[in-house]
Amino acid sequence: MNVIVIFDKNLDKTLMCKRTKEPYMGMYNLVGGKIEKENDGLNEAYRELSEETNIQKSDVDLIYFMNLSYIKWNKELEVYYGVLNKDVTLIEEVNKLEWVPIDDNFFDMNKYAGEGNIGHIIEEIKIDMNKK
Repeated sequence: MNVIVIFDKNLDKTLMCKRTKEPYMGMYNLVGGKIEKENDGLNEAYRELSEETNIQKSDVDLIYFMNLSYIKWNKELEVYYGVLNKDVTLIEEVNKLEWVPIDDNFFDMNKYAGEGNIGHIIEEIKIDMNKK
């Protein structure tokens, strides 16, 4: 599976979807989905991003940032991030899309899916971006 963290061009907000079904129904989550085995991860990230948001490859350069491995469940989560290079018109596939202020508490497990992983991922990305 993959998740994609997208920041607006001013680095003020990050894009979240509001889940319409379980797991995490009604909570904010990152966009992403299942990786089709015949494709490579980066292409799959761009495909999911386009399908779920209408953000195209020309709108953002994605960076393959980290993996989270869930050994017991044989599940791998690829994490990508990017900063938009222009304003875009979002088109929702299933879940409602919302821009959330970058200084929000992404560790709030009553609001954000993933048992704190979204907070961890975004904080690690902020550290990486500050090194550049």
